[in-house]
Amino acid sequence: MYIPNQFAATDTADLLAFMKHYSFATIVTAKDNVPLATHLPFAVSTREDKVVLTSHFAKANTQWRQIVDRVNLVIFSEPHAYISPTHYDNEQSVPTWNYVAVHAYGAATIINDREQAFEALEKMIDTYEEGYRKQWAGLSQDYKLRMLNGIVPFDIVVTDLQGSRKLSQNKTEQEQQRIINTLSASTDGAARQIADYMRGNPHPGK
Repeated sequence: MYIPNQFAATDTADLLAFMKHYSFATIVTAKDNVPLATHLPFAVSTREDKVVLTSHFAKANTQWRQIVDRVNLVIFSEPHAYISPTHYDNEQSVPTWNYVAVHAYGAATIINDREQAFEALEKMIDTYEEGYRKQWAGLSQDYKLRMLNGIVPFDIVVTDLQGSRKLSQNKTEQEQQRIINTLSASTDGAARQIADYMRGNPHPGK
């Protein structure tokens, strides 16, 4: 990802918090020089100081066949906002966009072991709806196995984590404040979240 120095985000704890908060991400692979992407929910965790991304494909989605023994890209990106040049002191300015994004690179491991596959599913449940655990526990084993047979769970151990926080850091304090005021008053929730990031809150919406 192209990241100018003033927009680089390098604090791993902040990057992890962002990934967990905006965890519906895009996994990108390539086959025969043609990119392919799938949008998936991810459970983000750490294991022995490594960031681990857990998710699953529908078995019918053959992209899962491309993720082993190669580097995969998972893109976490959510809040963004248009920035008008009317906020700047210099009239000879152009529009831009503020955003926060994280790119995670790593090889994947398909989870073939049945018990480990169930653990991966339960990690997803705990991530997105812990209260569903009780209902899940009451489901028949046959139903659970049919569900499991329809998916391909996997882990990605992240080997490269890149973050960009483009939040008008290259503008004056007065210009930044005008942008914050405008975004804060927007009816667009993403714009308000960008304003929150610009104020220095690393985990807006929490």
